[in-house]
Amino acid sequence: MRISSILSTGDVRLSCEVFPPKKFDGIAQATAVTREIAALKPAFMSVTYGAAGSTPGHTLALAKAVADAGVTPLCHLTCVQSTREHVQHVLADMKAAGMENVLALRGDLPKEGEPCRDFTYAAELIDFIHTQGDFCVGAACYPEGHPESGGRMKDIEYLKRKVDAGVDFLTTQMFFDNGILYNFLYRALRAGINIPVCAGIMPICNAKQVESAVRLSGSIMPPRFAAIADRFAHDPDAMTQAGIAYATEQIIDLVANGITNIHLYTMNKPWITRKIVENLSSIIKMG
Repeated sequence: MRISSILSTGDVRLSCEVFPPKKFDGIAQATAVTREIAALKPAFMSVTYGAAGSTPGHTLALAKAVADAGVTPLCHLTCVQSTREHVQHVLADMKAAGMENVLALRGDLPKEGEPCRDFTYAAELIDFIHTQGDFCVGAACYPEGHPESGGRMKDIEYLKRKVDAGVDFLTTQMFFDNGILYNFLYRALRAGINIPVCAGIMPICNAKQVESAVRLSGSIMPPRFAAIADRFAHDPDAMTQAGIAYATEQIIDLVANGITNIHLYTMNKPWITRKIVENLSSIIKMG
């Protein structure tokens, strides 16, 4: 099923993200995790792409497991270090496997060496995907602005380019202050961006994740959450409980303010995902 159709119903939906293993010998474990999360019946499940496109087969293997579990899969695809020929082959494999949905991403720049220049921006990848088949295409957006964009106004300009290239829906980077998302949605709408947006929520259940999340995403940690992390950093059980509660409260506030599409970054932890789903059992429709 095309994700654009799922998101157009107006129902409050929860989707999930999982990631494949770096090595093939981890496929069995990752598949078991994927099936466990799929059993919760999210609206769809996205499967991330290996660094520099190193494991496209692993992404497709997990996406097949998602489909076999009766859930709509979304395959991530990055392009910054890929040739057009490589991306063409990956898309052909996706099409042959019955995949309809692709999340088009530039990907992280390499720490060493120069990236391949066949694709410089995600908008170029989106254009290319549309030449390779009738895919439903999603893209990423950044409520706090992409760290490399040069400011929030520039970031909206770059996002508009992606949308104009033919994007059906957007998924946000994680954020921990809902006010930042509401402000972003206002600025996006003012720029003429009116496609569905999935709000990306990551439960932080380990104090070490706080530093990692800030470093990787540039997210601002609200004082309220910083206090939680500081108070419970040395009590793993309490930190897990507080992190689940914080993510649950974020989602409740989003739904109360009219956000209908929530995307949960599960970090391949089914028990945390299950607890959040249970907390929202009367608020969000699963299946």
